[in-house]
Amino acid sequence: MSQTFDDPVWHNGKALRKGYTTGSCATAAAKVAALMVLRQHIIHQVSIVTPSGVTLHLNVESPHIEGQQAIAAIRKDGGDDVDATHGMLIFARVTLTDDDRIVLRGGAGVGTVTRKGIGLAVGEAAINRTPRQTIEAAVREVIGPTRGAQVEIFAPEGEERAKKTYNGRLGIIGGISIIGTTGIVTPMSEESWKRSLSLELELKRAAGMDRVILVPGNHGERFVREQLGVSGERVVTMSNFVGYMIEEAVRLGYRQIVLVGHPGKLVKIAAGIFHTHSHIADARMETLVAHLALLGAPHDLLLKVSDCDTTEAAMEYIDAAGFSHLYTHLAQRICLRIAQMLRFTQDPPQCDAVMFSFDNNVLGANRPIEEIVGELKC
Repeated sequence: MSQTFDDPVWHNGKALRKGYTTGSCATAAAKVAALMVLRQHIIHQVSIVTPSGVTLHLNVESPHIEGQQAIAAIRKDGGDDVDATHGMLIFARVTLTDDDRIVLRGGAGVGTVTRKGIGLAVGEAAINRTPRQTIEAAVREVIGPTRGAQVEIFAPEGEERAKKTYNGRLGIIGGISIIGTTGIVTPMSEESWKRSLSLELELKRAAGMDRVILVPGNHGERFVREQLGVSGERVVTMSNFVGYMIEEAVRLGYRQIVLVGHPGKLVKIAAGIFHTHSHIADARMETLVAHLALLGAPHDLLLKVSDCDTTEAAMEYIDAAGFSHLYTHLAQRICLRIAQMLRFTQDPPQCDAVMFSFDNNVLGANRPIEEIVGELKC
């Protein structure tokens, strides 16, 4: 039986409470504000379905209606995985318009993107792609196809809270980010998290599967399914635990392991980093610079890449300089590193690596992508 939101996550005999993301808060606030402006009465609770399919019933705070505009807030609750945004109010202001467009923007306390490299345009509000989609879909569901609305997401405490996040390092200034791929915050210790990921490997192997795709997160799974045309059944999330999940796949007897992800994660493996959380190790730019140098890149390109804060920003310089073959080189290097890790393994599996961009194009692979995909479809 699948878990509901109210089911706890258990670790060492302790029940840990789930939470919900700033993206879920913004979506719920926008939905209830749209409902209030249409119905012209105050609403105190709202329900949304998160991208992961979990239904949330959330209390509404500070509801207000003024003509064709309404404001509502949802209080962020990180469950037992408390972060810098826990307990703060995320507001939405919805104003009905005469056209049929939904225009979404960030207000006070929501950060602004000032650098390329995080998948959002410079100058945009730091509202990530999935929350943008869920906010717009929730408002559209309420107002119907012929009305329009201006939707403003704001967070009065956002600027102060953002000082406790990594936003400044990513070039997001003035506030928090509205994030969340699944909409749910699941608290887990590292060991229990790793074990839950390994369990999925065990279940698939028990069902007879002997080829598996390991991805850092949900973006990788969508890319495999939508761009490579390979069944999502072959995909298992490895999160940051690259080495652990490869070793588990070897233990279970998989004969092909394919790592698929954005260079922002996979490039670390080319440096022999098998736990990719930034708190453990972060040598992305150093690795890019080293391998660009091996490929004969000019000194000015090496300096530009070295000064970048994000892999995506570095990739723009790399592509503009005509060094996009770096990604194939890195994919081959990743497979070499894995082979070194498994050098004492009898009959090691075929290991492959595929890198893709934020716009879902294949950047490079250790061997022809058609061969890898063909084998995965066997």
